[in-house]
Amino acid sequence: MTTAGDEHARTLLRPGQRDVRDYGAVTTAGPDGSGNDSSDDTEGDVQDGVRRIEAVSRTWSTWGLVMAYVSILLMAFTVSLEGQVTYSLAAFAVSSFNNHSLLSTVYVVQGVVNAVIKPPMAKIADVFGRLEAFCISVLLCVVGYVQMAASHNVETYASAQIFYSAGSTGLQILQQVFIADTSDFLNRALFSSLPDSPFLVTVWIGPAIAGVILANSSWRVGYAMWAIILPAAFLPLAMSLFFNGRKAEQLGLLAKKRHGDPRTDNESRRAAARRLFDELDIGGTLLLSAGLALILVPLTLVSRSSSGWHDPKLLVMILTGLVLLMLFPVWESRPDLAPHPLLPLPLLRSRTFCAGCALGFFYFAVFYIAVQPYFYSYLLVALNLPVSLAGPITQTFSFASTIAALLASLLIRRLAVPRPRPFILAGAALYTLAIAVLLRTRTRSASVASLFAAQTGLGAGAGLMHVATQLIVQAAASSDVPHRGSQARAQQYVGVATASFLTLVQVGAAVGSAVSGAVWGKLVPAKLLEYLPEHVKGEAAKIYASVVVACSYAWGSPEREAIARSYQETITVLLWVALLACGPVLGMAVLVEDYRLDGFGKGGIGQVGDGDTSEEDDTHDRGDALRE
Repeated sequence: MTTAGDEHARTLLRPGQRDVRDYGAVTTAGPDGSGNDSSDDTEGDVQDGVRRIEAVSRTWSTWGLVMAYVSILLMAFTVSLEGQVTYSLAAFAVSSFNNHSLLSTVYVVQGVVNAVIKPPMAKIADVFGRLEAFCISVLLCVVGYVQMAASHNVETYASAQIFYSAGSTGLQILQQVFIADTSDFLNRALFSSLPDSPFLVTVWIGPAIAGVILANSSWRVGYAMWAIILPAAFLPLAMSLFFNGRKAEQLGLLAKKRHGDPRTDNESRRAAARRLFDELDIGGTLLLSAGLALILVPLTLVSRSSSGWHDPKLLVMILTGLVLLMLFPVWESRPDLAPHPLLPLPLLRSRTFCAGCALGFFYFAVFYIAVQPYFYSYLLVALNLPVSLAGPITQTFSFASTIAALLASLLIRRLAVPRPRPFILAGAALYTLAIAVLLRTRTRSASVASLFAAQTGLGAGAGLMHVATQLIVQAAASSDVPHRGSQARAQQYVGVATASFLTLVQVGAAVGSAVSGAVWGKLVPAKLLEYLPEHVKGEAAKIYASVVVACSYAWGSPEREAIARSYQETITVLLWVALLACGPVLGMAVLVEDYRLDGFGKGGIGQVGDGDTSEEDDTHDRGDALRE
């Protein structure tokens, strides 16, 4: 017997509707309870994970769905708080290995993994199921936490970032997928902001918690405790998905095993492995991730090599990476090699799509040059600020960008003629101006208020750009790319465009970290040898390798003054590099075309359509995105 709550919950995903998303097509379970698709699409196009969550979505009671969303919010709060706490601990962790200079390498590893994990994790959720994908992500996070807490060298610590970054990024993607699975289109815009909302609180309390941990225990405790907290936060959602899956089977909405599927019946293990290889585009993923890693990591290691740029090992790594990146589009363009490519090449014909993705790449690279990862160390060493104050100053960027993005979203939606381009131009101009202001305010005589203000301006510009650029990239994918009369294909390109934009943003972070690491590794050691008193020059290597050693010299002493001067001059160089990189940010903002978004309600971004869409309707829908 179903309750009124069951019926209310089922209206979130009404029978007869097809909701086409970037992670797969959700179809209606057949009346026979077999999970067969009643639409005109071939059943082979619907993957098991998508089919299962579609059936599970019909079994939620009101309270069950509320509890699931509470668990989503609890997980989001846990991940956000963990990120703020461990960010403040990272410099101390790496310094304990006497390798503070390799901090940027850790961020390069994070950036590369964050960039390439999004499409594969969404595919895993489609192929194996939402609950299974969540469990994989949580397990990866736990492995990363334990390995970081137990690491005794920077190599082990950096390798743990692979597990941690894959897991945390997977959780971020899966939270959005779950929200799309269980909400209608009108409510989805509101619900999709839930995973980001805890940041507005955790950005302030995270550094304080880190300070308490460092004062009363070890940085290792600050990593290990999340191996217990995160699974506990995930448990309510896991139970909801599991028990509602059982309920779907009992109601006949989901069969324990589907028959008649040519992909699974009588399929050999080799054929199944080949199918998974194609659906996940493992070849393209490996080419992209390996190519990026082989190029970016050597950039931060070159300063540690006695031969510098003449080191043959580093040169071979970079050349190999370039070859792999050149092979990536070749692989993606071959349907026989990549039937489900990570980046469909037709998107590259859209000027706005390319300019928008390039804008995301450059603005995030600028952030990782100007702020991450050495600004925090600069505040501790050159300005002698405590951890409880240095952390909030650094994180003000993210706080301001979150607020600006939310406000921009509301303004764009409520404008009589909603156009993202003015917000992109305003954001790019404010972002560049903020970098120029940082050159004047980020000095040893700067006040704490000026540091907060400059970070606020920088974050506001980034927030305006990010949300508006993502919208306009989606608009370009929906209107510029031919969809062969299929609304499903139109939505497919919108999803791919969104994933491509977010991937390029993360690649920009990796490149920015590599550039800042190369500049830091080249300048700081030389300046320490130049400015330190003669009796301390022999300690230059230890000072460079550890922020703890650098802070151990008394504030105002000749040694500390020399260290602070070295940090200050290097930070100034990084800001000049960031200001130069703002040139492409402004250029890409200008290249983005002007779109109106008020016509997307009929068949564009995020539309939940009823039944099939004819070619005539599709042509009309694409015309709703009017380029001005």
